[in-house]
Amino acid sequence: MFKYVKHTNFPINIKKKDLRMAKYLISQFGGANGELAASLRYFSQKFSMPDDYGKALLNDIATEELGHCEMIAGMVAQLTKDASISELEAVGLGGRFTEHGKGVYPTNADGAPFTATYFAVTGDPLADIMEDMAAEEKARAVYENLIDLTNDEDVLRPLLFLRQREIVHFNRFKELYEYYKKKGY
Repeated sequence: MFKYVKHTNFPINIKKKDLRMAKYLISQFGGANGELAASLRYFSQKFSMPDDYGKALLNDIATEELGHCEMIAGMVAQLTKDASISELEAVGLGGRFTEHGKGVYPTNADGAPFTATYFAVTGDPLADIMEDMAAEEKARAVYENLIDLTNDEDVLRPLLFLRQREIVHFNRFKELYEYYKKKGY
């Protein structure tokens, strides 16, 4: 069902350490509006879609979101590479280091761990797709905030790519919503 390709959807090649940005960026991995929540949301919701078209769309986007998790995790790892413990502590990552070293662990920027309460599955196709559109808009807004927090082109380029994918996903969900609405679901 899934095929792993050994490269990300967009190249990640960050040359400068930026622990502050890594701390902010981790929210798009394990925060409420992040990629892990999106992937699990869509994967879980696909099972209550009324036809193969909806199931396939949600599965495709869920799979792409896992690829986005990989991109964000790679960015965080590159932004924290060669960081000393004192540097991590200086930006408020000492507690994170205590539990996870320099490993990438799904949390929000404040360190709250990922939880499944970040997403909903109602079993109602229209309600779930409406949730999906809102999730994509929230993720887009977070990416725009992250874009405003950096001027490093190596960070900006993948963030701009990821922001654009949120817009594409929103539009695909909107098309599915309108399709199901017309069919009377």
